[in-house]
Amino acid sequence: MGNDGGSIPDRRDLVKNKKKAEQADKANQTRAVWFFCALSKRPLQEPIVSCALGKLYNKDAIIENLLDKTAYGDAEKICGHIRSLKDIKVLKLTPRSPPPPPDSPVDVAKFVCPLTFKDMNGGQPFIYILTCGCVFSQSGLRTVLGSSPSNGDTAAGESLAAEDEQLEVCPQCATKFSRSSNIFMINPTLEEEERMYAAMELRRSLEPAKKSKKRKAGADAVADEVATKKKKASPEGHSPSPAPGLNPKISAASRSLAQSLAVEEAKRKAGMSDAVKSLYRGKNDAPRKETFMTMGTFTRYA
Repeated sequence: MGNDGGSIPDRRDLVKNKKKAEQADKANQTRAVWFFCALSKRPLQEPIVSCALGKLYNKDAIIENLLDKTAYGDAEKICGHIRSLKDIKVLKLTPRSPPPPPDSPVDVAKFVCPLTFKDMNGGQPFIYILTCGCVFSQSGLRTVLGSSPSNGDTAAGESLAAEDEQLEVCPQCATKFSRSSNIFMINPTLEEEERMYAAMELRRSLEPAKKSKKRKAGADAVADEVATKKKKASPEGHSPSPAPGLNPKISAASRSLAQSLAVEEAKRKAGMSDAVKSLYRGKNDAPRKETFMTMGTFTRYA
């Protein structure tokens, strides 16, 4: 190289380094989970609900997905664990005072912690209480309760063992709740979300199986009731008596009607001419080769 009047390339021009992996913008990720619905990707608007994994949704989007599973393409991946409205909780959020102006950016916090008045914008962890739906910052509730609250991911055995523990009182609405099983983190980390998912599956496995109740139709119910009454009425070891025969008056009337019809038929045949009688054949008459179509005509089969 060189001596040709051109430039001399160095190593950085000849050796291409491996490109660094693109890193997601943490600010955009935080804005997406705290200010937009996890399912519809629309801005959060009250009523806002949360699930056992701490994700935030618009309630109308959840209802729409439950009615039509094809409304959102990635619904099974995002909220496939939500089976009904019983799996979500409506959150009682404290609006910011004064509220942000209408023309403010989307990422301006609209809600605050009622204890510390810190903005609910993802800057610090927030939790909600399952029994009442009140939302607090984790640090604020820790200050009130006196120790670090749980995140709703304790094992079922620990939850059952903690049934006898003294219940806490919500500092906002005075609803009682269990510190070990009724506190859930909002928008947790991936590791925390995995623990919350495992705890949710464990709680569902301990739920009693639903009994399917099949209601009988009205006719079937009446038939069963009648059969039961007959069985009770009839003595043991004996079948019920057969149905009585026909009314003798009805049978006598049918016999007299048959006789009168026979008499009229005999009179009608007695008044027939020989030509008409020849068309009819009695039961005891010998069979004839000719029929009424060939009778009286010359045919080779007559």
